[in-house]
Amino acid sequence: MGRYRIGVATGAWLFSGSHNRVQLWLVGARGEARLELRLRPARGQEEEFERDVPKDLGPLQFVKLRKHHSLVDDAWFCDCITVRGPGACEEATFFPCYRWLQGQDVLSLPEGTARLAGDNALDVFQKHREKELKERRRLYCWATWKEGLPRTIAAERQDDLPPNSRFHEEKRLDFEWALKAGALETVLKRVYTLLSSWSRLEDFDQIFWGQKSDLAERVHHCWRDDELFGYQFLNGANPMVLRRSASLPSRLVLPSGTEALGAQLERELQSGSLFEADFSLLDGIPANVIRGEKQYLAAPLVMLQMRPEGKLLPVVIQIQPPSPSCPAPPLFLPSDPPLAWLLAKIWVRNSDFQLHQLQYHLLNTHLVAEVIAVATMRCLPGLHPVFKLLIPHIRYTLEINTRARSQLISEGGIFDKAVSTGGGGHVHLLRRAMAQLTYSSLCPPDDLAARGLLGIPSALYAHDALRLWEIIARVWKELGNVPQDNAGKTCPHKQYVQGIVRLFYHRDDVVRGDPELQAWCREITEVGLCQAQDRAQVTDAPNPPQHGGPIRPGPQPGWDVPGSRWGSRALLVAIFLHAIQTG
Repeated sequence: MGRYRIGVATGAWLFSGSHNRVQLWLVGARGEARLELRLRPARGQEEEFERDVPKDLGPLQFVKLRKHHSLVDDAWFCDCITVRGPGACEEATFFPCYRWLQGQDVLSLPEGTARLAGDNALDVFQKHREKELKERRRLYCWATWKEGLPRTIAAERQDDLPPNSRFHEEKRLDFEWALKAGALETVLKRVYTLLSSWSRLEDFDQIFWGQKSDLAERVHHCWRDDELFGYQFLNGANPMVLRRSASLPSRLVLPSGTEALGAQLERELQSGSLFEADFSLLDGIPANVIRGEKQYLAAPLVMLQMRPEGKLLPVVIQIQPPSPSCPAPPLFLPSDPPLAWLLAKIWVRNSDFQLHQLQYHLLNTHLVAEVIAVATMRCLPGLHPVFKLLIPHIRYTLEINTRARSQLISEGGIFDKAVSTGGGGHVHLLRRAMAQLTYSSLCPPDDLAARGLLGIPSALYAHDALRLWEIIARVWKELGNVPQDNAGKTCPHKQYVQGIVRLFYHRDDVVRGDPELQAWCREITEVGLCQAQDRAQVTDAPNPPQHGGPIRPGPQPGWDVPGSRWGSRALLVAIFLHAIQTG
């Protein structure tokens, strides 16, 4: 009994009257009390209330919410509820919500402390998490967009998604205004150039106006230079294709008269300064037909040398792989006529765009991240510590992907209308890329090491990726050690971030014995990634348990997932994918 202080944080109201009535129940171990609150229609603010409760509720376990239903269903997005019990020294009890309240249903929010699943049938929290997952599995269902690709959320359009996975109003307005602004700029540039013919490369300047940046201006003036061409493989939009050469590629056929080139490549190879970018994945992909005109695709190979000062320069370009039915494909060299060499580099940039957009952006980032997002919603209740770690990174993933499937890569979508791999070629390419997907390629330290890009001063993407990975990896570093500041005081936020996995998974058998976590792993590999564990797509050879070693993201036949390796990679990959998706 006594006075309770209640804080209500509001994220948004769909519609807003002068006040909004909410019923709130405080549920403790020894009873419950019903309260009436009148909320102001303020967004992003917390309101405080004080109410007297005539009986002793005991430690609070849940709060329940029901929004008053008026003629118009004024949906309310509640961020969280905080409650302070009787007495000035009582600590606040936190009840996270972060979801919409609609209709007249009562929403039950458990106290926010993370808990693993228990086997006590009388545990009120266990009953809640089972009920929550049952409802989530009803709302978040799997669908197959295209055979041979990762499974997706069952939603044809963004309106079909569960309300809590939709863009918030500010995000939706920002996203749609950006689309409209881009479309308007395209129309204006089309009108501006409608009556002019282009006969020189400089005529492209007619469409490069509007918002500019220092980097855009630099590229505008230097895009033909070999130095910028090589730099983009290290630090451009797609720094995922370049690798240090371990041998000369078998597809590189050197014709008679190019002995000097062969000797140069051998010298660079022996000194470790020879690099390659191979786009063979595009070989044989059917090209699109746009407005009745056949499009074309190249599958080039670029050999580059790293100069002592850190510049990466192209040495030779082969536009297509050799074919038994055709003579050896021509090689393009920096000594060729300037326009021929420039056109060869343009074809490389075109191929780079295709792989970047489809393999490394759409598949490796968006689609794999969606598998993790759906599996998280279906398998991990809000009380699970891994859910609490991942949920901030899942925000908006399902809607942005659903919009892409309905507008960008759909039949008649933007890819079909404007991109060489549209018209079905993009699906062929995605299937090829899916067949080559490995789990270690999603881990920057492993991927960069495999491609021989560690320790290169001019590889700025590699440095940034490792720094981001390290920031995320602090979740698992120094496990068991409670960080302190210079004054010897405990740093609570670091203690939580660095110790969370060890706090809950202090032994491997705890990981193996967590049914929700194991269901999450299986849902990712066996369902979302279409039995990937049977196709050796996302597997690495298991090492002795150690922090930072390679792992499989789900349990495999004959091998249980050790807690230390599971914690050090699976969550890192999940968070990293969402970080680069939204960054």
